[in-house]
Order: sequence, then C-alpha cells, then structure tokens
Amino acid sequence: MCQMSVVVQHGGENDTIIDNVTRLQVIGNSVEIGALFEEPQTVASAFIDSIDFQSGKVILKKFPANHSS
Repeated sequence: MCQMSVVVQHGGENDTIIDNVTRLQVIGNSVEIGALFEEPQTVASAFIDSIDFQSGKVILKKFPANHSS
C-alpha cells in the first residue's frame, strides 16, 4: 500500500500534518484529511499545491490572508 503524508508549506517551512493518509476531500477553501484509526482533520484556507507519489507527499499551501472565495 502506498503511504502518503500531508504537509502544509508556509514561510519556506514544511509542517507534516498527518501520516498514512487514506482520504483527501476539498470542501470549499479547506482540505479534509482522513487516516486510519484517527479522527479526520481539516486544514482551513488551504489548497492542494502538488502531489508527489514517488516521495509519498501531498503539499498543501495556505491561501493569502486577503483571499476571498
């Protein structure tokens, strides 16, 4: 099984939010992330920047503070 991690990138740094991701869902301006045996987490005001299947990472970026839907 391919194991993915979700990383939020901001200010040149990467913060791993969750490992062993089983589900991603974009809901409006947020991304909901699910993993086995863990409660779903929501990253508000974020978008999927890239998915690197080889390294097993989903990179999220935050919308700018002045972003409107």
